[in-house]
Amino acid sequence: MIGEEPYGKGKSLKVLVTGADGFIGSHLVEALVARGHEPRAFVFYNSFNSWGWLDRSPEPVRSKLDVFAGDIRDPHGVRTAMQGCDAVLHLAALIAIPFSYHSPDSYVDTNVRGTLNVLQAARALGLRRVVHTSTSEVYGTARYVPIDEEHPLQGQSPYSASKIGADQLAYSFYASFDLPVVIARPFNTYGPRQSARAVIPTIITQIASGERRIKLGATSPTRDFSFVSDTVAGFIAALESEAGAGEVVNFGSNFEISVGDTARAIAEVMGREIEIVSDEERLRPKNSEVERLWAANAKAGRLFGWRPAYGGAEGFRRGLAETAEWFTRPGNLAGYRADRYVI
Repeated sequence: MIGEEPYGKGKSLKVLVTGADGFIGSHLVEALVARGHEPRAFVFYNSFNSWGWLDRSPEPVRSKLDVFAGDIRDPHGVRTAMQGCDAVLHLAALIAIPFSYHSPDSYVDTNVRGTLNVLQAARALGLRRVVHTSTSEVYGTARYVPIDEEHPLQGQSPYSASKIGADQLAYSFYASFDLPVVIARPFNTYGPRQSARAVIPTIITQIASGERRIKLGATSPTRDFSFVSDTVAGFIAALESEAGAGEVVNFGSNFEISVGDTARAIAEVMGREIEIVSDEERLRPKNSEVERLWAANAKAGRLFGWRPAYGGAEGFRRGLAETAEWFTRPGNLAGYRADRYVI
């Protein structure tokens, strides 16, 4: 199938989205439908017949969904789901860093073996585009800033080590078999629907539940937060472009802020006064904490014409306001347990 006809913007594509039931995946599926593509949503099989966040997608989206329930660790299911597709956007992964300390085997099975299943199927079926999801965690604590794609990789947690392994597998299929793989490396994505294990939702949900004393782990590390619609736009830009095969591409806002300052910015947006309390349970092991992340994002602009709409301090504040507004709706807040630590 590779190179048989023009590929890119303006052409409706049949796209397998793994991890479609999750935070970023559900937003991505909705955006693909809005753009005229035909997503096949690969969701994690469960006995409740739940499609995760896609259950709450607008009816015009849900009515157009082609849903495949399976397990990314099963090569037969992955290949079956991929049949008839032009491309795959591979987001399915275990991503919680604290849980990776507890159960590292599961991260290898899901993140490494699951990625291998996607790559093998894409190669066998001749897909035109494979967009593999990496993470800024693979860089570890910044050795220089802003962090570009040439920055050394450092596996400071079992999670990040598993993603480094998956990234290298993805590149190897480009180098060895000419599989058209793009390695998309989003920095810290935030927005509506995110799990409360992430720092922004845990701050918002504590404040929204009436807490004044906000429990956090380390507050000095810095992050480069990317609003979910910007991350989704990056995936779609990589999908529709003919450029970028064999490349790693950062998607970040090119804006650095500490966790403590993030909490204070959220409190200001929400009109509350807070006191930050250190919770030892939320601290990473000393050598595992990533102290600094700040994305260089020029390559995404050069290759795909991508720019963050929520970049810089002003964009971050807008993104926080939209995120807080979603979380503080009673029906949404009720789905979160702000009174306990979520790993």
